[in-house]
Amino acid sequence: MPYYSDDIVEEVRSRNDIVDVISQYVHLQKKGSSYFGLCPFHNEKTGSFSVTPSKQMYYCFGCGAGGNVFTFLMEYENFTFSEAMETLAERAGVELPKQEMSREARREADKRSRLMEINKEAAMYFYRLLRSEKGKSAYQYFLDRQLSPETMQKFGLGYSDKYSNDLYQYLRKKGYDDEILKESGLVTIDERRGGYDKFWNRAMFPIMDANNKVVAFGGRVMGEGEPKYLNSPETMVFNKSRTLYGLHLARRTRRPQMILCEGYMDVIALHQAGFDNAVASLGTALTEGHANILKRYTKDVYLSYDSDGAGQKAALRAIPILKDAGITCKVINMSPYKDPDEFIKNLGAEAYEERIRQAENSFMYSIRMLEKDYDMKDPEKKTAFFQEVAKRILEFPEELERNNYIEAVASHYQTGYENLRQLVNHYGTRNGIAAQRTPLKSGVNENKKKEDGMSKSQRLLLTWLVEQPGLYKQIRQYITPADFSPGVYRQVASEVFAQLEADGTCNPARIVSMFPDEEDQRTVAQICNTTVGELESAADRSKALKETILRMKRNSLEQEKKTLDPTDMNGLKLIIEHKRELQEMERLHISME
Repeated sequence: MPYYSDDIVEEVRSRNDIVDVISQYVHLQKKGSSYFGLCPFHNEKTGSFSVTPSKQMYYCFGCGAGGNVFTFLMEYENFTFSEAMETLAERAGVELPKQEMSREARREADKRSRLMEINKEAAMYFYRLLRSEKGKSAYQYFLDRQLSPETMQKFGLGYSDKYSNDLYQYLRKKGYDDEILKESGLVTIDERRGGYDKFWNRAMFPIMDANNKVVAFGGRVMGEGEPKYLNSPETMVFNKSRTLYGLHLARRTRRPQMILCEGYMDVIALHQAGFDNAVASLGTALTEGHANILKRYTKDVYLSYDSDGAGQKAALRAIPILKDAGITCKVINMSPYKDPDEFIKNLGAEAYEERIRQAENSFMYSIRMLEKDYDMKDPEKKTAFFQEVAKRILEFPEELERNNYIEAVASHYQTGYENLRQLVNHYGTRNGIAAQRTPLKSGVNENKKKEDGMSKSQRLLLTWLVEQPGLYKQIRQYITPADFSPGVYRQVASEVFAQLEADGTCNPARIVSMFPDEEDQRTVAQICNTTVGELESAADRSKALKETILRMKRNSLEQEKKTLDPTDMNGLKLIIEHKRELQEMERLHISME
């Protein structure tokens, strides 16, 4: 990954106004000193997404997404930092310093670039061929599948010629040699036959990565032939276990969930019907890699697999993989039709929308599939079924969640809640899992609650300093970075105080760039965009500022006491001194005009 100095990063950032950049993606309206719009990172009806020119930062008060102009491109476009840097540098006309690469690294980068070029050339070739006389049969096939010309264009659909070396000859004329063509996965080189195409006489589906770059292809044979569907082999630029068909479009959806399908046509049919959140794994079962990619874009995945036995088995395999990735999963019922494509053709988009609303909880779905293995009319088999259900309920770590599923299963199967609960507890006790957990008296983790309150106070003070730098001169003798929680909060405070001490101004967008981790960047954005209820008068604002400072100093003093060694006399003297300072501060007037 290229390394860029802090100065060049700041130059690129400062020459890309965040309002101008984000306006290309989000409709913004000015309200006061900030701009607001609908958040592109979660589904909402009221705009809680703010972009503040003075801070050169964005922050969503709904979902917590936030950062500077680099963060936005990395989250929205799924760019790496280097890709965001290059895009913004080009936009601002900043020439980036050439990065030194080892010979091996340069050779690998060049090869990767050449493979991407070949895929792009092939995609354009297939695209043109579909719309020529040679591609009439494939074009008619797509029309018969009820795809509009606009949808065909949107997905870049194409056709591979019936002659088995057509693409090979075309790419050779473009200057690509046999060695690189062989590595592309599009061509097979045989000593006896020479070069011939992997795909021929097929309706072609270009497979794109999240950044709209063609990385592979799928092809559906025209007429008779095997296999019916064929995918590119894995290459340097294509890993099927980490690629989802349609993600380049679905990642921009405003819907709250992703729909996971099995095939190309399912994804295309759903997008054409308005469900722009559909994706599919590529000729392979769902993997951890797929789940981790989905997690970047959503917390909820709805499975829309085939309704046959194979589709049900695929769903049962996918559910635990999604769960392990921290994704909530539901299952859409496709019956009486086989797949989303058939369903949409026969019942339409509104009926599919209703099926989304009725989607089944993944655990209840797995229980319903389990039921097929038992004769529920046989008392012994029925008992064995509930015993297996009880064991599965125990896989939930939280007692509340277990109780909720006991209630749901008991209600669905019209069996006694208490009987099922006792069965779950029986297996829990036998397996060493505590059946009951003693809740806290208050029902709340008091330490966590206190910590959250202190974090809010620290965020408020830093937001005020960023927005009103003049306050720094009033508070610097009372508050130091050491009064902030260790970690991101203290690092941000140190930088804010240093900038204000140096020239009396603060550049929060530059502070965001100090943190490579996206979660830390979101935290910095939150720290610099914390609000408290409407404080109309200067007296109210001044009172709130003083209370915040006092609260932080008291907390700081408490932390000092906790960590003090009883034999440390100098430390004890320091605490006595800090107590005296705190008493003096309580009599002071701090103005926030």
